[in-house]
Amino acid sequence: MLKLLKSFTKKEWLLSILVVLLVVFQVWLDLKLPDYMSQITRLVQTEGSQMSEILQNGGYMILCAIGSLFAAVITGYLTSSISSNFSMKLREKIFTKVEELSMNEVKQFSTSSLITRTTNDVTQIEMLIAMGLQLLIKAPITAIWAVTKILNKSWQWSTITGVAVVILLGVIGLITTLVIPRFKKVQKLIDNINNVTRENLTGIRVVRAFNAEEYQEDKFQNVNNNLTKLQTFNQTTFSIMQPVMYLIMYGITLAIYFVGAFLIENALMVDKLTIFGDMVVFSSYAMQVIMSFLMLAMIFMMLPRAEVSANRINEVLDTESTIKDGNLDKDITDERGTVEFKNVSFKYPDAEEYLLKDISFKANKGETIAFIGSTGSGKSTLINLIPRFYDVTKGEVLVDGVNVKEYKQEFLYNKIGYIPQKAVMFNGTVSSNVAYGDNGKGEISKEKIKEAINVAQATEFVEKMENTYDAHMASGGTNVSGGQKQRLSIARAIARDPEIYIFDDSFSALDYKTDSILRKELKKYTKDATTLIVAQRIGTIINSDKIIVLDEGKVVGEGKHKDLLKTCEVYKQIALSQLSKEELENAG
Repeated sequence: MLKLLKSFTKKEWLLSILVVLLVVFQVWLDLKLPDYMSQITRLVQTEGSQMSEILQNGGYMILCAIGSLFAAVITGYLTSSISSNFSMKLREKIFTKVEELSMNEVKQFSTSSLITRTTNDVTQIEMLIAMGLQLLIKAPITAIWAVTKILNKSWQWSTITGVAVVILLGVIGLITTLVIPRFKKVQKLIDNINNVTRENLTGIRVVRAFNAEEYQEDKFQNVNNNLTKLQTFNQTTFSIMQPVMYLIMYGITLAIYFVGAFLIENALMVDKLTIFGDMVVFSSYAMQVIMSFLMLAMIFMMLPRAEVSANRINEVLDTESTIKDGNLDKDITDERGTVEFKNVSFKYPDAEEYLLKDISFKANKGETIAFIGSTGSGKSTLINLIPRFYDVTKGEVLVDGVNVKEYKQEFLYNKIGYIPQKAVMFNGTVSSNVAYGDNGKGEISKEKIKEAINVAQATEFVEKMENTYDAHMASGGTNVSGGQKQRLSIARAIARDPEIYIFDDSFSALDYKTDSILRKELKKYTKDATTLIVAQRIGTIINSDKIIVLDEGKVVGEGKHKDLLKTCEVYKQIALSQLSKEELENAG
């Protein structure tokens, strides 16, 4: 927690100091009230007292109450401002950190967990700061100040108050000891609920298709019950605090008046009035002491959970990305659009077996290089090494003759047009998705967007949509088909005019006719760019300048379509599984 609080700005520290001063002022006003009350009590029971004196002390009490109210309102506003601004910056910091992490680090945290850490965990800390700045400062000041005012009043009353405080601290300590270990589990159980909920919503079609609603309900019920049972125990345990507090508060008042009655009865007539006034004052101050510990108890209820949340947030913020940014932000060679793998081997962190083994090839400007192989042969992993989603374990990946590790990532990404295996659409419009984030190169014109959509064979369905190019696009592209999403995803890459196109099985959702037309148009448009294609269909890659065949992470064939039919058995088997011998002989 302290680690996070170190990120307070100078302004926030100054506001916090102002809050402390306001709290001290508020406590002083609150503790002046019993003094005026005692004075009024004496005046009422003293012969010859003037009504004006009573009204004067009453007026002072009202002024103290109003002053305390204004101080409390200003304090509340300032603490809310400090806590909300802090949580805003903390959420931004977490989000930015996640953006910087490599795929390997992101996978260490589940999506649902990262959402919980960015929302619920930050909220826990925000609540602690908002209340802590008030109660954590006010409670000890009030308690200490009130104790100093009652110490010399009566040893009997002081003993009663001391015993009450000890009992109260014992109850708080016992409850906190029972609950703290369980709070560590609460946030993980919230992660589980988010995970099951997200899984159910994203897979709703499969759930319905397999009549698995009841199964999903049971699955959710299980994680929900686990959280409910734990939270029920926590809240039930904490609920004991309130009745104990009231029992002690009313008990101490009763005890003070009981002892006070005994002291008054045995006192001299001249001292009876003084003892009665002291009893009223002492009772008020004793309530202030108990209320102070009640406020501390509220903080103790929030602190364990906030501490757990802070640790979870620090886990994300302290995670170091294995992908380190290079220094190059300009071209230093004459090569353009070249991609070269030099003896590249790769295995995932903590994996024992290499997924890719000793891969070497070079793609020159304007060439189309295709990758094909059975499922799990490493095709997608191989091309993901180019934009540094992962770094190679051995060997080098060169872009324009320079190791990709030497480039600044932003500069490297601007050279690449990446179309993922699963088309991703963002909430916005068709145009905003095609010109997504301005693609890191500045504003993309409407004409460029339309041209990219036309090349991607998406004009027909886009112009039929309401508002055409400004048509609404739902998050995840749920309002368009899979093939339409793929075409818009391809248009997004085309719109940035990159040196290198990477198609990660990006034509799989297209029908053969659209696939063929799109590739022909794409070939014309990208004739000066290098194209790398991962595909399962022979028809998609049959006219490539070079086809690289992968099997179990190794290159087992390299060349044109007709050559590979003669020299590579793996390629031949894949081809024959999709096309007849006659079709293969007439193709390519």
